[in-house]
Amino acid sequence: MSYSPGMAETITIRTDEETEHALDVLTGEGISRSAAIRQAVIHAAERRERAAQLRRAVLAMDIGEPDGIDVAAELARDRGDER
Repeated sequence: MSYSPGMAETITIRTDEETEHALDVLTGEGISRSAAIRQAVIHAAERRERAAQLRRAVLAMDIGEPDGIDVAAELARDRGDER
């Protein structure tokens, strides 16, 4: 199926108690269920895209030269001091 801008597609979802509560919260100020669901889907996609961009940015960062600190040994020493 192809998508054309302005062309609305109807979808059906099965709701449970948790979903109905979420829809009640989202529609509490008079927004329609359909608009609330569209906004929720768009916001979820935006969050996922931002998280992916952040992961890519972190992985692309230059971590520089090793500083000679053995983090595992430091943590083990600190934990040993706590006992």
